[in-house]
Amino acid sequence: ALVLRHDPFRRFVSAIAWLPRDTFDTRLRERVGAMLARAFGGRLSAWYIALGDAPLARVHYIIGTDPDHPRSVDAAALEAAIAQAARGFQDRLAEALVAERGEAAAAASLARWRDAFPAAYREATTGAEGAADLALAERALAEGRPAAALLRQPGTTELVLRLANPGGPLPLADALPLFESLDLRAIEEIPHRLSPGGDTPVVLHVFTLAPGAAAEEARFPALLEALAALLDGRAEADGFNRLVLRAGLDWRECWLLRAMYRWLKQVGFGFAQGSVEAALAAHPAAARLLVDLFQARFDPGRPRGEEAALDAAWTTRLAAVESPDEDRILSRLHQVLCALLRTNYFQGKPYLALKIDSAAAGEMPAPRPWREVFVHSPRMEGVHLRAGPVARGGIRWSDRREDFRTEILGLMKAQRVKNVVIVPTGAKGGFVLKRIPTEREAFQAEGVACYRILVSGLLDITDNLNEAGVVPPPRVVRRDADDPYMVVAADKGTATFSDIANGLAADYGFWLGDAFASGGSAGYDHKGMGITARGAWVMVARHFAELGHDILAEDFTCAGVGDMSGDVFGNGLLISRHTKLVAAFDHRHIFLDPAPDPAAGFAERTRLFALPRSSWADYDAALISPGGGVFARSLKTIPVSPEVRALLGLEAERVTPAELMQAILRAPVDLLYFGGIGTYVKASGESQAEAGDRANDALRVDGREVRAKVVGEGANLAVTQAGRVEIAAAGGRLNTDALDNSAGVSTSDHEVNIKILLADAEASGLLTRSQRDALLGAMTEEVGHLVLRDNAQQALAISLEERAGAAALPAQAALMLKLEAAGVLDRSVAGLPDAAT
Repeated sequence: ALVLRHDPFRRFVSAIAWLPRDTFDTRLRERVGAMLARAFGGRLSAWYIALGDAPLARVHYIIGTDPDHPRSVDAAALEAAIAQAARGFQDRLAEALVAERGEAAAAASLARWRDAFPAAYREATTGAEGAADLALAERALAEGRPAAALLRQPGTTELVLRLANPGGPLPLADALPLFESLDLRAIEEIPHRLSPGGDTPVVLHVFTLAPGAAAEEARFPALLEALAALLDGRAEADGFNRLVLRAGLDWRECWLLRAMYRWLKQVGFGFAQGSVEAALAAHPAAARLLVDLFQARFDPGRPRGEEAALDAAWTTRLAAVESPDEDRILSRLHQVLCALLRTNYFQGKPYLALKIDSAAAGEMPAPRPWREVFVHSPRMEGVHLRAGPVARGGIRWSDRREDFRTEILGLMKAQRVKNVVIVPTGAKGGFVLKRIPTEREAFQAEGVACYRILVSGLLDITDNLNEAGVVPPPRVVRRDADDPYMVVAADKGTATFSDIANGLAADYGFWLGDAFASGGSAGYDHKGMGITARGAWVMVARHFAELGHDILAEDFTCAGVGDMSGDVFGNGLLISRHTKLVAAFDHRHIFLDPAPDPAAGFAERTRLFALPRSSWADYDAALISPGGGVFARSLKTIPVSPEVRALLGLEAERVTPAELMQAILRAPVDLLYFGGIGTYVKASGESQAEAGDRANDALRVDGREVRAKVVGEGANLAVTQAGRVEIAAAGGRLNTDALDNSAGVSTSDHEVNIKILLADAEASGLLTRSQRDALLGAMTEEVGHLVLRDNAQQALAISLEERAGAAALPAQAALMLKLEAAGVLDRSVAGLPDAAT
């Protein structure tokens, strides 16, 4: 109750308020006094409390007023407001819950949450706010993830985000970058820990946020969806998300623009991500137009025919851009958009696949693939490059996050050459992890998951085949011709993943079945066959034969890159019992054995090859000749024995690991064999950047420094093409990686073609799957023989062509001109001389 008495001279108002004893405290007394002072436009001059045994406390307030400006007050309304303020939080919350949920549901919620709210929260929160926060907390617990609501701060441009996080607080270090990426600056944060009886606690964060652009309430749902995607890890926190607020995009539309830029970065686009984000934020209408154009082209539920008007609008919008840099950025994004042929965007997957016509996508390093697919997600990025409609090549687990496409492009170029004798042309794919676990098992599991994402992205937008013909993928608008041929194979890091890819192909009902990925459990095991290394050593043996040396019957010295756990290096170093391995290194260790015993070395290498996850550190030190040893690459310096100095031509008694590995690459051995990943030799006229392998810049040598008689490239891209020319000019004998390691892909080609050939017999019941698998296994030796025969014939063909000497140059020049005219050769890319040189 409230009783008011006005001073006859209007100098004060006497107010007596009776307030509930169970909720009365200093804060309530002060709150009521402030309400009275505000209502009468005066000040609180004095107050007196009377407390007894009654359920009500009596407070007498004296409110000083201005006699010249008296205020008329609605006493009943004021009494009602004070009564509402004096009510306890539980009462206010109960009233709000009953109004929203009905008495039964409200009673159940109150029973659970009655004691969950801390005192500071109860004092600062209305009943309606409490009911809304309780709903957020219940949702957060039910879904096991944060739940949020966004409101406008009354009377300001600021926003209030109420976010319930189950289990504990959301670290500010995690939350603030997410807000910043959405163009929201956090001004204040008040946390409240809500602890329902016997249940998981919920921390309610109340953030006050200042938007960087006008925040219309119509965009609040998109902002909350974007925040949820960021908190879940479905979206990435960067400046592209500012377009939710500035351009009215949703978070997936921001993702599209981000993915387009990330692909551009892989092809050498010169603008940094921050510059692209700023250009789009400065021109939100252009960003909106890019997305509208994309939807007009690829949304299967949208009527066709809108593109012309949108293209005209784009031309007008771009003409209004004054900054040359922003014009170039926006123009290039539009160019990429126009080069898109297919996408899985409208399938709603947690990753995005974009099929690109590389010839139409603007400037990029040569050679241009015929088609490429870029797959993007917050967990990974990957690419698959094809030189033609029917192409084959493996998928690599790359560790070159910033330029993995450069690595894959070089591999595709080599694959294109080696595939000439088997399928029309080459392909190559690769992916990188973006969230790298520290634990080995978790790291491997993440690699498998990201491989699955890449392969799924390829299958999402690839045509299928059945008896009736080509079957387009669901919810994909195709802006190109039928394209059903897609196969993959193993490569670095994915040697055991073929069954995973074939399992995905089965899930998609893909027409190739387990011919989609060669080398699986029902295919040819390349490491078990040792086929890639055996093919490389067929090429190496040809070189030595022409030098009058039989490597299977006579001792020879060898230095190499790799270790015995690897397929190409391990199998290669077990081909000849006469191999005297004097030096080798991989990414962990450097192995030195200045005067090895061939028989003992062969036996020990055989043991290491059979030892799971072996390294050079497992090599029996007792079998290493005097002066040798195994040294970690992490050492600051390595002592060099007199025997090693004599072997490698070193003078210093201590060298860095990089200097020692360079000396190994320059060693005067009979064979320098590459079986490990990396580019280790370039031409003297090439820069380190042109070699395209920054990880090995510190130890790479020039071709003219290589003193080995023969170089075998069991691994891809071990030597640049110009580096090969320098080695040959200095007297070394070598081919190219495309020839030396072609046996693996040749084996895959045999496997896939046999499976395709037998598919009809299997479908008609003439063969069961187990019978087909048995037949494949029975042909292992024959397939290996055919593959190695091809290698031997290729080596012989090169030798015969070389024997023709200078007399063959006119014919060779004419052939290059013909191939260039046909569009299958780019001499600058292949490192071949032009007509003048």
